[in-house]
Amino acid sequence: MNWEQFTSRVLSVAKIGLKFSTDPYALENYEELETLAIQVLKENVDPDIRINIYERDIYPTPNVSVRVIIFNEKDEILLVKEKDFGTWSVPGGWCDVFESSSETAKKEVRQETGLTVKIDRLLAVLQREKYKEYRTLLSEYVHYYSATVLHGTLTPNHETTEVAYFPLDHLPELSRKSSYTEIMKAVAVYRHEHDVDFD
Repeated sequence: MNWEQFTSRVLSVAKIGLKFSTDPYALENYEELETLAIQVLKENVDPDIRINIYERDIYPTPNVSVRVIIFNEKDEILLVKEKDFGTWSVPGGWCDVFESSSETAKKEVRQETGLTVKIDRLLAVLQREKYKEYRTLLSEYVHYYSATVLHGTLTPNHETTEVAYFPLDHLPELSRKSSYTEIMKAVAVYRHEHDVDFD
């Protein structure tokens, strides 16, 4: 855990304390903790930060995303080129509320690639901060699934500009949304080298 993540964790603890504590002395301490943590982020990360990054009045939890591993008959992996940064990722995205992660996985593949798929199995549940090559304030869990294509034609959407299969040893530049290490951990499970991977 780097110092930015530590500070984010402090803000999470402060948010929980301010929401659930009834002790006036504890509330004062949580408020001070929150103020100090915001000041640290303001001075070192973003001068525009004014409030706790956990704005919603609920218990702070990690974000959850999904990614889907799909291979063709040539043992090439399906990737999408993202419009925002021009780099490539495994199809997927944030999980939607009141929808299972596997349902979100199927939907994301259909939206980003034009393919309708059947989710075959869960490959990995990973804490993404461990595999990101950049600093982040927010915690994220990602569910990697494998899937079989039922039908459809490779078609990008408003978020993607290209959809293509690539050999694993000749991958294009990957986006921040799915690191090489994460992909290879999921692929290892896909190839039955071991059981579901998790942190």
